Amino acid sequence: MLSPNDKKLEKLDPFYLPSLSKQKTSAEIVSEARNALRTVRTQRPFTPREDQRKLFGPASSRTPENRPPSSFSVHASSFEFSDSRPISGTRLSPLEFKPKAPASPDTVEDFCLSFPKPPVDPAKIRRISSARARLFRVASQGALLPARTLLPTQPTRVESEETVTTRDSVVKINGIYLTESKAIGHLKRHPLQLTYDGDFSKITEQEMFKGATSVPFHLRSGGDQGKRRPRASSSSRSPDQSRLDIRAGSKADLQEKNTEIEVDEVFWNTRIVPILHDLEKEENIEMVCATCTQLHHALEEGNMLGNKFKRRSVLLKTLYKLVDVGSDLLSLKLAKIILALKVSGKNLLNVCKLIFKISRSEKNDSLIRNDSILESLLEVLRSEDLQANTEAFLYCMGTIKFISGNPEFLHEMMGKGAVEILMSLIKQVNENTKKSGTCLPNSGHLLVQMTATLRNLVDSPLARSKLLSINALPQLCTVMEQHIGDKDVCTNIARIFSKLTSYHDCCVALASYSRCYALFLNLINKYQKKQDLVVRVVFILGNLTAKNNQAREQFSKEKGSIPTLLSLFHTFYKLDLHSGKRWGEGDERPEARRPAQAEDVLIKLTRVLANLAIHPGVGPAIAAHSHIVGLLLATLESKSIDDCEELVINTTATINNLSYYKVKNSIIQDRKLYIAELLLKLLVSNNMDGILEAVRVFGNLSQDHDICDFIVQKNVHKFMIALLDAKHQDICFSACGVLLNLTVDRDKRLILKEGGGIKKLVDCLRDFGPTDWQLASLVCKTLWNFSENITNAASCFGDEAANTLLALLSSFLDIQPHILGCNNIPICEAENYKK
Repeated sequence: MLSPNDKKLEKLDPFYLPSLSKQKTSAEIVSEARNALRTVRTQRPFTPREDQRKLFGPASSRTPENRPPSSFSVHASSFEFSDSRPISGTRLSPLEFKPKAPASPDTVEDFCLSFPKPPVDPAKIRRISSARARLFRVASQGALLPARTLLPTQPTRVESEETVTTRDSVVKINGIYLTESKAIGHLKRHPLQLTYDGDFSKITEQEMFKGATSVPFHLRSGGDQGKRRPRASSSSRSPDQSRLDIRAGSKADLQEKNTEIEVDEVFWNTRIVPILHDLEKEENIEMVCATCTQLHHALEEGNMLGNKFKRRSVLLKTLYKLVDVGSDLLSLKLAKIILALKVSGKNLLNVCKLIFKISRSEKNDSLIRNDSILESLLEVLRSEDLQANTEAFLYCMGTIKFISGNPEFLHEMMGKGAVEILMSLIKQVNENTKKSGTCLPNSGHLLVQMTATLRNLVDSPLARSKLLSINALPQLCTVMEQHIGDKDVCTNIARIFSKLTSYHDCCVALASYSRCYALFLNLINKYQKKQDLVVRVVFILGNLTAKNNQAREQFSKEKGSIPTLLSLFHTFYKLDLHSGKRWGEGDERPEARRPAQAEDVLIKLTRVLANLAIHPGVGPAIAAHSHIVGLLLATLESKSIDDCEELVINTTATINNLSYYKVKNSIIQDRKLYIAELLLKLLVSNNMDGILEAVRVFGNLSQDHDICDFIVQKNVHKFMIALLDAKHQDICFSACGVLLNLTVDRDKRLILKEGGGIKKLVDCLRDFGPTDWQLASLVCKTLWNFSENITNAASCFGDEAANTLLALLSSFLDIQPHILGCNNIPICEAENYKK
């Protein structure tokens, strides 16, 4: 007669059997501790670095005839001297001699030209100095001053530096004070010719030009504002008086404007002209570069940069001539000044080409960085019109693309807002394309450069955060939708997404854009045989479905999602099989490594299938799909883990996830014995990852009685017991799961004693139990099944194992060991005392 405790044990079921209320399988019990369905990881597709810097790399889909050139020549003759000056339609008669004209503040055209002026009011002449009066008389008669004028021997001096007693303003030149009228007249006698000789040497000897570093404030303001009389009230003035006031005000404004122009003339003559003269006469390249830097600083100091300065055409002519010197360093100096002068049209295109040509050599990256050319290029993209300068933008972006591949530029580009500028341009292209209904000319070429630059920038964490903050991912998807026929653009954006979706926050942002799934399916269908694009699209889908169950559901609901994956699987399986056979017959393996490329697509594709199988609505459908399961098994049969480790492991992991579902029409269940045969070669391999995946599949399949018989017949159980010594927690966990399923059959429980199975289970409990409660629980469940209906622990486990197990359980439950042994309570019931 059984004791009450024995009767209680007789009613207990083994841990394998689920309760009727929950109907859990053994795999579901195991998954309570560790997920039975797992996502699969894989490496991002590798992209080799291009050997040469070109607008379009060797893998571009564009033919040489249908793309802008990357190689060209830029000379001085390439630029247009009429950038700032309209061409006159009047043909002038030649003069008998070629005199040089004084610079006139009213002349907007070239400073070398001076047109006759109307006679000057005598009253006005009386109000200015005698020197100024003579200048006006000559100008009014249309006469031109000779090219060479001697310096005045006795310049007019001012009585005091603080107090001005004359009516004219004062200008200081190298310590010599001149009245404004005499200073202007004096400087105008010296024509602005870079080939000036004779008296120019006298000027430089006196250092008159270089001495004026600043202009008095009262020259810029048009006089002493504090001495102006206040206006009378408008109500007390007659209409005639009001008109007189308006005329006086206009006259004062004109006088102030003329004064500002005269101030620019002073700065031009004293600061800029000597530098231009040095540029022309200097023969040493290093000195010319230094002079260019000095010129840039001087122009910036005098507020003469931009396209409003009247002497701009003179500067540009001089700078254009120096382009033919051929020095990369000098060309960068020149280009920086030319861009700062806001050239447009053909000149903007040529200066962008000039910088692009220099940037094609990596050795010039240091020159570009030292001269801060990046800031000038970004300013072009920020301020110029995109539609009017598309070709200039193309070469400007080409340069930025090249230097963005250099990690040393990343921080600078982030600090100067490169990501925001690029996304602003991309948004403009999207809006223009949407308005016109068609892609604008050359917009595809430009998008290739912009997306390639972004592809380099997204390696920076700051760039990724900026893209998320400005919601850039939907804009990039829109580009792919509008330019789906442009493989280069789509490939670059796919490379951007493949980098971004490797990070969880970016992955979540893209997965939330529901239109992306249909877009990716369209790309796969359109470019099914284009491995470089397809492999990245599939990699992105694998990232999206890795940790987001909603993404799995949304993708599976897209029309044609599973058939598209099946078609892609079939295409690259055949391609890989054909290429592998051809290489095996003795032919030389192609340089493109087609088999490796085809395998890479299959690796990423099986990962997507494994991730989709986690969804409870999608997994059973894939498990029942005969073509998909057939291709998986064919891959597992034809591939060796030594030849293609990742593909074999991913395929096995996919089968493991599909074997979780016990549905009537499951192909996995129908072919379970064939799958078990295929798994045997993995178990005997030296690859621990492959062994682990095979054991996991056996953990699901061993719920079936036929598979349990197969395991015993093939001595697989001995291998599982041996794996308990692997000192690898995951392997011990999976092997213990298989042994748990075997112990459901009472006839197979004794196999645990073969090879010291009981002792190894107790050792696993001792080694991993204190830190891994899931594994400890699984070991206890296995020992529970093994010890069903025992009457003596020592006879069941052996004295040593029983004592060790008693000590371990007492320490886990925090109770005294003698309690476990009293009243003949079996060890398998010790867990009840936890309460």
